[in-house]
Amino acid sequence: MTGIVPSDSALKRARMARNLTLEEAADELNIITGGATDASLLSAWESGRKRTGAKNRRGLCTLYSKRSEVLFAHQDGQRSASVLEATGTDVVVRLLTRYADLVEAMVDVAAGATEQLVVTGSRSREKTYLAAIESAVAQNPDLVHYRVLYGPPRHPQLTEHLARLLELRDPSERRNGVKTLHVGLVQPDAAMERFFVASERAAVVPLPSFHGAEGFDCGVLLSEEAAVGLLQHGREACASARPVETIEAVRALPVRHGGALWQGEA
Repeated sequence: MTGIVPSDSALKRARMARNLTLEEAADELNIITGGATDASLLSAWESGRKRTGAKNRRGLCTLYSKRSEVLFAHQDGQRSASVLEATGTDVVVRLLTRYADLVEAMVDVAAGATEQLVVTGSRSREKTYLAAIESAVAQNPDLVHYRVLYGPPRHPQLTEHLARLLELRDPSERRNGVKTLHVGLVQPDAAMERFFVASERAAVVPLPSFHGAEGFDCGVLLSEEAAVGLLQHGREACASARPVETIEAVRALPVRHGGALWQGEA
């Protein structure tokens, strides 16, 4: 990263001028955008650690009545290399060449999460993996879980999993002032789907199968350094997604199953 990010960026000064806390500003932004930005992500934008996406830039310009070139000068005036650009394959801990290894690694990442857990994609149906996510949410009340869908669920098992998450935790509630469950549907439906699971310790990225268009049966296990970047990736995606945070909304999603779409029961 080149240059020095000022501790009092224009984005932060605009919030301070409104006498808003990070939590209050995030809540007001979400009212404007319909997203799920939280205080931690807003802080990362203010410090320049993360670059704000187009939708949230427009929302923040509306919130603060400031021009984009003023609010985001601290982000636009510097370029930073991604983790992979900086470290190459050093962040790859292990190649997962068998489906059993892939599932085991994904279960381990979910089960080991205690602070943050991001899961993306709309194709999950592996029972042990979904159960590990549910157990992590049930057993760690401080765990912040982001579930990012790219299009409607591909399998009924995922719909039932999302409903169980919402039974375990109410997204409208706060723990120590922090929202701990975020479920969002990225729009438009044509957006490129991403698949990964990441905690504060590790991440797994499944890779397309060599044996069919629908399968994902191998992947890579990534280190903590890469996992941190994927956590931010997932949080950014969820912040711009349409919230799907009631059981009724989840069951109303169409489900692609057996090559066809059917409408879930409300």
